[in-house]
Amino acid sequence: MDPVGQKLLDIAKSELGYTEKAGGYTKFGDWWTKNIDEDANSYFTTAPWCDMFLAWAADKAGLTDFAGQFAATQDHASWFAEHDAWGTTPEPGAIVFFNWSGAKDLASIQHVGIVEKVENGKVHTIEANTHDTLARRERDASDIVGYGYPGKVEVSGLTYQETLAQQAYQPRHSAPAPSVEQLAQAPLTDAQAAVQARQDAGAGDALPVKEAALTGVVGLAILGVLAAGLAKAAAVKVPAAVAAAPEVRVRKRGRHHRTSGAPPVKLPTGMTHYDLDDAENETLMMPAISAQVAQEVEDREFWGRIAHLKEDEELGFWTELHSAVTQTAETNAQLTGRRP
Repeated sequence: MDPVGQKLLDIAKSELGYTEKAGGYTKFGDWWTKNIDEDANSYFTTAPWCDMFLAWAADKAGLTDFAGQFAATQDHASWFAEHDAWGTTPEPGAIVFFNWSGAKDLASIQHVGIVEKVENGKVHTIEANTHDTLARRERDASDIVGYGYPGKVEVSGLTYQETLAQQAYQPRHSAPAPSVEQLAQAPLTDAQAAVQARQDAGAGDALPVKEAALTGVVGLAILGVLAAGLAKAAAVKVPAAVAAAPEVRVRKRGRHHRTSGAPPVKLPTGMTHYDLDDAENETLMMPAISAQVAQEVEDREFWGRIAHLKEDEELGFWTELHSAVTQTAETNAQLTGRRP
């Protein structure tokens, strides 16, 4: 089945039984006059409409480039020949051209229809302007000049099926990451516009909004990595005020109590008794543990959210940056005598 012809057949079936009006008027000739003919020649309103119906159907299906758009059958057949989509083998969906005297040259063509099926050597068609009606007919090969195959017509070097395949293919990375210039030229969001307004009014020496704004996945990765690194570094620094707070002892059985006898404190979010096994032989300040565990949970959540981006080359850079920040924090911790 010709893929384009199949769609034309579906439309033709929905119009079966349409009959021209008084004087030969048809809605297909009227459509041609108003939409296709440059001179809006009223002749076409009542002209033979076998090919204008196919033009109307192709337009309705959005397939004019592949099926052609003609009122003259000879021109239509020549168009198929020029597109290497002409032949003499019947197949469903093919556009069939007739000559009632048996001539086989394109200039002699008198009528056109569309093949619905081929059975027992007979070609079954749907034709417009056959006894003034759109109807099914059974034709003998002796009346047929040849066939046009819409599915073989190429537009921009591609057939209809190849065009569909190309449209269906959507590469995962169809475009490169935006450049700094593109980011700088992006429209301002409402929040950025507010910052720009404050800057224009002289409130502070903030960086230009467009240069400072990082959007999309790259911005998220930068901010997340920097936040993770800074939080890790901060976790090893316990303020004096916190150091003076009541000590919290961590025990293997999964509970921790203040020495003052206060009610038990719940474990930090994301911390389980497995995390406490590592603290069996050492007493730590709970604020420092809480900060570190919370940061680890936050790290896992952040990298989990962007795990699907691991194939991106850009992510490799940010992963290396995160490792560098972490290494710096651990080095600082060793120099100060604290655990990161």
